[in-house]
Amino acid sequence: MTVIVLTQCPAGLRGFLTRWLLEISPGVFIGGPSARIRAVLWEEVKQYAGIGRALLAYSTNNEQGFAFETHDHKWQPVDHEGITLIHRPNDAPQRQSNRRGWSTASKRRRFGTR
Repeated sequence: MTVIVLTQCPAGLRGFLTRWLLEISPGVFIGGPSARIRAVLWEEVKQYAGIGRALLAYSTNNEQGFAFETHDHKWQPVDHEGITLIHRPNDAPQRQSNRRGWSTASKRRRFGTR
C-alpha cells in the first residue's frame, strides 16, 4: 500500500499521479504499485513539486509495518532505535513575561474572596 499526500503542488503533478494511484481526496493518493514504480513516482514528485510539499508513506516489513519520506516539510523523519519518529521543530517564539506569581483574579478564586 502506498499513500502520497501533496500540498500546494501543481495540478499537472496531481494528474500525473492519477495514472498509477487513486486520488481519494484532493492531494491524497493511494494505491499498490511495485517498489520500483513507487521509487520512480517519488522521484517525479520531488522533481515537479515546485513550492509544494509532499509526503510518501508505504507498507514495508519492519516493526512499524510502514515507512515514510518527506519532501520540503518542516517535520522530518528521525530514526530512533529502529523506529521512525517525526521531529517537529518548535517555531513558536518564546515569550518572556515580567509577571511573576499568581494573577489577582486567580488569588481571589483560590482564597474565595471577591
